[in-house]
Parts: sequence; structure tokens; C-alpha cells
Amino acid sequence: MSSETIIKVHNVSKCYQIYDQPNDRLKQGLFSLAARLCPIATLKQSLLQKAHACSRQYWALHDVSFELKKGGAFGIIGRNGSGKSTLLQILCGTLNPTHGSVDIRGRVAALLELGSGFNPEYTGRENIYMNGQLLGLSREQIDERIDDIIAFAEIGEFIEQPVKTYSSGMFVRVAFAVIAHVDADILVIDEALAVGDAFFTQKCMRFLRNFMETGTILFVSHDTAAVKSLCEHAIWLEKGQMQLLGTAKDVSERYLQAFYESVQGRSTTTRMRPTATSAPILPAQRRDARADWINQSNLRNDIRLFEFDEKAASFGTRDAAIHSVEFFDQEGQPLNWIVGGEPVTFRMKAMLATEIYSPILGFYIKDKLGQILFGDNTYLSYQDTPLSAEANTLIEAEFEFIMPILPKGDYSVCVAIAAGSNENHTQLEWMHDAMILRSESTYVATGLVGIPMQSIVLRTVNLN
Repeated sequence: MSSETIIKVHNVSKCYQIYDQPNDRLKQGLFSLAARLCPIATLKQSLLQKAHACSRQYWALHDVSFELKKGGAFGIIGRNGSGKSTLLQILCGTLNPTHGSVDIRGRVAALLELGSGFNPEYTGRENIYMNGQLLGLSREQIDERIDDIIAFAEIGEFIEQPVKTYSSGMFVRVAFAVIAHVDADILVIDEALAVGDAFFTQKCMRFLRNFMETGTILFVSHDTAAVKSLCEHAIWLEKGQMQLLGTAKDVSERYLQAFYESVQGRSTTTRMRPTATSAPILPAQRRDARADWINQSNLRNDIRLFEFDEKAASFGTRDAAIHSVEFFDQEGQPLNWIVGGEPVTFRMKAMLATEIYSPILGFYIKDKLGQILFGDNTYLSYQDTPLSAEANTLIEAEFEFIMPILPKGDYSVCVAIAAGSNENHTQLEWMHDAMILRSESTYVATGLVGIPMQSIVLRTVNLN
């Protein structure tokens, strides 16, 4: 990534005037005009006060500052009304800040509100020409690229129909196809990809990853997994103010914690943590039977397990505390390393501080970018017969599965205990990186995880 600064935002604020009645806007204009014409200082001041009283101030942004280097992707996270779209419109030049400054070096192409920059009466082809010219292309340049743009959009004969007949997904296809062909230095993507179908979304993500090699992306999404997957750094906005600026992983985790705390109250700081009773298994204690199984395996995907970190970052009401996280082999022996393709049991335990009805224990394993690879929880298995556990009870959950083949790198296990249902629950404790896994092998799997094949056969077929 280049060290060149391409975007510099300094103390940017945006204020809107809110009027309780439609005629208050007219009153404010008249009072302001009278104040400008009034020669008497005391009367002038009185008129200005009356003008200000006609409206209320709403600060959509307040003192936001950050700098971006050329290349890569930068995420913007926040709930509805946090100021994300306002910030993007200022960066795109469609809004002027009330205070502060924005310095942008390069051409900006934006995919903001769905359908923005489109005339609903025009056809898709006509809107491509109009939108392309708004983004800085000449008609001759659009003529050269129109076939590629239409091919990228993949909406067939509908390109000749008025866009007022388009679905939201078709809107996104045409709009994204245009910004993908304008030779922009900076791409601004605001939630719009959420309405596209899975195939086109994946196509867009592939384009964005390639674009990141030379250009800069500003990516807004409520999907923290998408932000962690695509972006290196991110900013979290809340009520127009910058809450956190840092790595996409840290910002996303803090935002997720704040979301749950807004529903169920702030996390407490006291953790009840019983003393663990099981000792770690050292490499010298590996059993011969398991070594025989490994010697017979051709998968060669060695995954090292680090100890459970009871001090890992977490949040929740603390009405329960994660006690231990371990992997076991088929004979019930604790593991400190796994071979991809091996049957394992994942066991997590939690101590309850209060009586809990319908506890839910779950886990997922994510890669270093925060992408969730796989996981599960106990809710569906016990939704018809929910458990009830008393205070000072140790509760445990076991998940049996075949360990996938993991490409070389670091992974982490996130664990949580909640009470309620999948749709409506209270987080008692959520631990982000309770255990670290490290795939040491050079075995290359296909995709994010590899599924061990039970059998692979290669044969020829006689067509005669």
C-alpha cells in the first residue's frame, strides 16, 4: 500500500436546521433579513435571537477527523442515523460541511442511495450515459466502454427498458457496472450491495478486491463480517461522533459489543471464574493410538491448539462466565493439536451466577480477517425442551464434527452463552478470541476451508 495520503478529513461537522412548523422557515428568513437591514444594534440582536428561536440545530456530524493512505479499503460502521451517509456525501462533494475541511486527491465514484443519479424515465442505456458523464467521463469514453458496462450488469434486454421498471437488484447491477468502469481513484460503496443477489454480490466483491491493489475503497455496511473481510481499518460513528478509529477487527468487535449493551445494558466488569480442573496436555503426552491414526492419514493438515484464554476480550451481563474451552478426540482425551479431517468433540463449559432458563451455548471459528468459517449453538437441538439451570451450576455443551482442512494461518474460536431464543436473547458472556488455532501445515485446501473427501476416483469411460 502506498504511503501517499489520498483523503484527509479534519474536524468535519455538519449541522441541519430543524423546523417544528413549515412556516417557521419563512419566519426565520424574515427575521434574518430584517436583522441584516436594521441599523440599531440592540434591535438587530433581538431579531437574530428570534430568527434562531425558529429552528433547532441537529448535528449529523461533529468533529470527525481521519486520514487515508492510497490503496486498500476503509470501513465505516454505525447504526441508522449515526452520520455515515452524511459523511459519505461530504466526501463525494454533494454536501458541504458546516465546519472543518476535506482534502481528496483523485477521482471519486460513489454508489450511494439506491437509484441516486438515475432518471426513472430513462432506459438503462440512457442512464449509463447520464451517470457516466456525472462521474467525469466524456460521451466518447462511454461509447468505448458501453459494451463492457452492459456485460458487467448482466440484465439482458432490460437495458433498453425504463429503469422505473427495474427491481432494486437491477438498479444495483447497472449502478455498480458504471462505477466499475470510470477509472476512479476512490470508490464509495454505501450499503447498496446488500440488495443484490448472491452471485452478483460475489462478482462485485471480486472486483473490489482487485481494485484495492491500486485504488482506495470507502465501504459502509452493517455487516461487520463483510467489513472485517474487506477492510484493514475502520471508523465507528455513533450519533454523528467518532467513537473509535482502528483496525477493522477491533472496531467491529467494539461495535458488536455496544449493540448488545444498548439492548440489555452495559457489561459488568466482575468475572466469576472457577479454577480450571484439567491440566493442559503436552506434546510428549500424545497417545500411540492417535499417532497411528495420523500416520495412516494423507491429509497432513496439522492444527496447533493454544490454551483457553480466560482473559480474552468479552462482554455481557456476566450472569454466566465461560469456564473452559477444549477439544477432545474420539476416546475423550484432551487435544493440543488436531489433524484436519479428524473427528473431534468441542466442549465448552460455563458457570452460572443466577438461575437461567433456556441457556444457549455456541461457538464459531473465524480466520484472521474475522470471517466466520463455521460454528453452531445448542438452541435448535433444545428449543422444544429448553433446560433450566440453577445458580452456581456448571453447564457444558459438546459439539461433534469432522475438523475441516484449514489453510496455513491463524484462526480463533469465539464462544458465547446466552439466555432466550435465537431471535430474542440476552448475552450473558461473549468471548471474542477464547482460543487460538494455528494451521502449521503447507497443505493447500480449496477455499476458506477444505472438506476431507471420503473417496476420490479417477477413471476413463468407454464411449463405444
